[in-house]
Amino acid sequence: MPTALLWFRRDLRLADHAAVLAAVDAAGPDGAVLPLFVFDPRLWEPSGAPRRQFLLDCLADLGAAVDGALVLRSGDPARVVPELAREVGATSVHVSGDAGPYGRQRDAAVERALGEVPFVRTGSPYAVTPGRVLKEDGTPFRVFSPFARAWRAHGWRAPAPRPRSVPWCTGVGSADPPPAPDLDGVRLPPAGEAPARAAWQRFRDERLTGYRDARNSPGTDGTSRLSAYLKYGCLHPRTLLADLAEVEGGSAAGYVNELAWREFYADVLWHRPESAREPLDARMRAMTYDTGPDADERFAAWAEGRTGYPIVDAGMRQLLGEAYVHNRVRMVVASFLVKDLHIDWRRGARYFLQHLVDGDLASNNHGWQWVAGTGTDASPYYRVFNPTRQGREFDPDGAYVRRWVPELREVPARFVHEPWLAPDGVPAGYPEPVVDHAEERRVALERYERVRDRA
Repeated sequence: MPTALLWFRRDLRLADHAAVLAAVDAAGPDGAVLPLFVFDPRLWEPSGAPRRQFLLDCLADLGAAVDGALVLRSGDPARVVPELAREVGATSVHVSGDAGPYGRQRDAAVERALGEVPFVRTGSPYAVTPGRVLKEDGTPFRVFSPFARAWRAHGWRAPAPRPRSVPWCTGVGSADPPPAPDLDGVRLPPAGEAPARAAWQRFRDERLTGYRDARNSPGTDGTSRLSAYLKYGCLHPRTLLADLAEVEGGSAAGYVNELAWREFYADVLWHRPESAREPLDARMRAMTYDTGPDADERFAAWAEGRTGYPIVDAGMRQLLGEAYVHNRVRMVVASFLVKDLHIDWRRGARYFLQHLVDGDLASNNHGWQWVAGTGTDASPYYRVFNPTRQGREFDPDGAYVRRWVPELREVPARFVHEPWLAPDGVPAGYPEPVVDHAEERRVALERYERVRDRA
């Protein structure tokens, strides 16, 4: 009986999954499909507790969807996948293509180790596979807006149909998953394909119309909160884009734009894999950052949400409470770390990946580079977010701050983003600002000027 091995990675669903259909076709009418997930130490060990737990929950959901046939194994995929293929006599191995630097190397190693067993890549986690959208001269895009125009013009396939039935191969021994991590009270969203689709439908039906205006307001429920589901492939972006094509108005276009950012950063990483760890703009490698005990103390204040700047502290406490930060606030807290505290963006990016449930290498690290002025943005280092002004503009009544910073709940709205100006001063238990923003902005710009002049 032919057996097609279906290796799940960042595609933990059955709907709109081209590799599932390819595996069913390969198995044929008399064969079976064996679903597999490998706990790869190279990916599992660097992940923080929220991502580990969410992945375990997604796998539990997927295991139920495949009638208990999901095989779990641990170890180097270049050893584990060929061993299982030999064990069951697999005639082919099927995956969604991986665009990440490590994923590409890993898949090449697995393909070599499989020998004559075909390693079949079908589809990817993106609407348009990274590397396909290029300028007219064949070079990659460095700026988002022209990429987004070309990405839309390129277009994408319609969602793949969900198979009516899959002949799952059962009875193959499976290892126990790794132990559940200690979340220390962090609240995660429900995991899996059905919760992901329900979350999308609620957003589409209830909040999409006001998305353009509400998406920058952290104190309201204005965003989709789908990032973790997209990260683990509980939803495919094609599914969302197909629904959005039927919606008229600017809010749909605004949400498509956010999906385009995700695809842009994946494309940048495809062409420039070193940009996951190094500044995309080589000139910015000369930028100096603070290190040592004082910098470590400031980093700890930032990480724990006790900088004395309410919008920054609210964002960092949301991260610790929900393994998530509102996108507008992500930019504010990142700017504060890099340009007010003068700490290397890579340190902040690593901290985010440890604590975010939606931590994605391409989106996270290139988002940090955008804020740090070392990446793709045409308006680089001299953009410095003023945390007080950002708070007043995007959280004017202080709803977001009051939710996450209970010390400030009784402070009047006019002072909630500047509690040091309140008649009674900063409330007991809340810190004074760790730095003076105006002064640190001046220092940041001076450092940038030195780098620019040297370049």
